Order: sequence, then structure tokens, then C-alpha cells
Amino acid sequence: MYRRVNSGRFIGLTTFGIVIVMAIFTWVMYGMAQQVFKMTDMMVELNQSFKSMVTTQNSMAADMHKMAENTGSMEQNITRMNSSIGTMNKNIGTMSGNVGTMTASVSNLNEAMSSMAANVGRMTYDVGHATYAVTNPMSYMWGNPFPF
Repeated sequence: MYRRVNSGRFIGLTTFGIVIVMAIFTWVMYGMAQQVFKMTDMMVELNQSFKSMVTTQNSMAADMHKMAENTGSMEQNITRMNSSIGTMNKNIGTMSGNVGTMTASVSNLNEAMSSMAANVGRMTYDVGHATYAVTNPMSYMWGNPFPF
């Protein structure tokens, strides 16, 4: 038996078997190492995503805090805007009355302009007679049945 264990064939087969087992073990360990490497990359990316989420949530919290602070001033602004709209409605009502008054005034102005146009025609006629009387006093006085 001692000879068999120390024989070259047994040592060669045993060494070859150990090499094959070690090769399989190395191949399995290499595959596991690659999976651990992938998992590590995924964990690093997950960490970056968590950091980004935390930053975004902090920003959102600050924005919500500002919105909560501005709610009071927003209500005041809406109250002022409602008051301004009420004042504007009153001013539009007054303006509507003023436009009605202006319409009546324009109508009166139209009548006055028509009357003035008629009187301008008479005045032109009278100025023409006066001019003729000044330039030809003798012919005007004795040539017309109605002097001045």
C-alpha cells in the first residue's frame, strides 16, 4: 500500500484532481467576486440617489416653509385686491354716469353748433352789406329802397 500511495501515477492523478478542484473553486470564487462587485456598484448608485433625494426633500421642506409663511401675506394681498376691485367698480359706475352726461352735453353742443352755423350765415350777409356801405356809401344810400 505504501508503494501505491507513493507511485507516480497516484501522485499525478491526485495532483491533477486537486488542480481541477482548485480551478473549479477559483472559477466559483471569481463569479462570486463579480456579483459582489456589481452589488457594490449598485449600492454606490443607491447611495448617490439617496443623497439626491435628501437634497431635494430639504429644498422642498424649505419651499413649503416659505409657502406657509407667505400664506398670511397672500391673504392680505387678496383682501387688498378685493378692495381695489370694489373701488374700481365704483369708479366705473361714476365714469358711466359721466359718459352719460357727456353724451347729453355733446347733443347740446351739436344743437349750439347748428344754431351758430345758421347765425354765421346771417352775419356773413350783414358784413357783406356793411362792407358795401363803407366802400360805396353814396350808391348804397340812394340806390337801395331801405338805407341802413
